[in-house]
Amino acid sequence: MVWCAWIAICDYRSRRISNALVVMGSMAAFACALMHVSPSGISLGQAGAGAAAGLVALLPFFAMGVMGAADVKVFAVPGAWCGIHALVGLWAVASVAAGIHALWILIATRTRVAVLLERRQPTFDLAGRRSPPFAACLTLPRIVWLAAQVAPGGVR
Repeated sequence: MVWCAWIAICDYRSRRISNALVVMGSMAAFACALMHVSPSGISLGQAGAGAAAGLVALLPFFAMGVMGAADVKVFAVPGAWCGIHALVGLWAVASVAAGIHALWILIATRTRVAVLLERRQPTFDLAGRRSPPFAACLTLPRIVWLAAQVAPGGVR
């Protein structure tokens, strides 16, 4: 949860996430899987498959220029923690959260969608920000899921 919160804060504040932070999250996920203490109860092989799937799933968005490299790398880490089976749900919730954030920016800056479409750019530049903090949005569902795991009577 600490790693997820740290990612969210860094992404929201500066839209930059250090590679060291991504590596720390990956190492922790693989170490927990190796020692059979992963909160998701996944094996080392499942962690590797989840990390690879998380990375590959978002690469096309990076190639199109609509997502940053950090977002792609960050999504590999929840894949390593949760395995492949959880990635679709995490991505769906993260996408909804990013859409709500983008909508909030449009409303707060009183920008019409037509203005964005006229620019013909894959991302928009509003309020001094290039895009919504998608990495932060990717970690928020994970925080909620982990909180549900540790709550009394949580999902397990």
